[in-house]
This record gives sequence, structure tokens and C-alpha cells, in this order.
Amino acid sequence: MDKLRRVLSGHEDEEQGLTAQVLDSSSLSFGTRVKWFAICFAGGIAFSILGSILLWFPPAGTKLFAVFYTLGNIAALSSTCFLMGPVKQLKKMFEPTRLIATIVMLICFICTLCAVFWWGKKGLAILFCILQFLAMTWYLFSFVSKRDAILKCFTSCLG
Repeated sequence: MDKLRRVLSGHEDEEQGLTAQVLDSSSLSFGTRVKWFAICFAGGIAFSILGSILLWFPPAGTKLFAVFYTLGNIAALSSTCFLMGPVKQLKKMFEPTRLIATIVMLICFICTLCAVFWWGKKGLAILFCILQFLAMTWYLFSFVSKRDAILKCFTSCLG
């Protein structure tokens, strides 16, 4: 367990400035970081579920769905900042193995909200929410060392 704590906190022996401590998040205790991770992740799931329920309440259902679903995904994604710190999270997000998934995911967040508020295209907003889900799934699989096996499984199921 101590090894897990050291890995997640990025513990270094040198002293850090206040800004570095906040951005690294290792100044928070391990228990606090895990609690806030769980709260943020559960909140993200709750927002996504609430958004899915609100989809069926016209006339503003699609707008509420798009907003809550996007906020839920952003909250779930940002929850890992409590475990490893925001700077480390951003570095991991833009590593070559997950760069495409990260870019597609961020573009889908923006396009979902644009589709529902500025373009007025409800169907397009739902399409971007589906693409958000797929991009988030691929992003999560990028942390799995056997992602090639997962990709082969999906292609065999589809083809």
C-alpha cells in the first residue's frame, strides 16, 4: 500500500514551492485524495445519469442532456487529478498512446455544447455525446497494457 501511495503522490525528496505542491496534489493526504477522487468520479456518473434521464423531458431535454452528460464526463475525467495531480494528469493525457483519444474527447466536449446552444442541432448534440462516450472508452483503454487484444475483440465482434 505504501508503494501505491508513493506512486500516486509522485513523492520526491526535494522541497517544493507552494504552487508546485498544489499542482502536484501530493500535499494532500492519501486518504483525502482518494475521497475527493471518489466524490468527483461519483458526481460525474450522477451527472451523466441525470442527463440521460433529462433527455426524455421535452422541450429542453436535449439541452439539459448535453450539458449534464458533458459535465459528467469532465468531472469523471478530472477526478484523477486528485490522485496524481493536474500537471501529471495533463502529461499523461497527451502521451502518444492516448493523444488521439484525448483530442477527440476534448473536441467532442466542445462540439456537443456548440451543437446544442449555438447550432441548435439536437441530433448532432446526441451524436457528439455518443462520440464522447466512445472517445472516453478508448481513452480509458489506453491505460490498459493489453489494448491491442481489446481492439481485436471489438473488431471481431463487429466484423
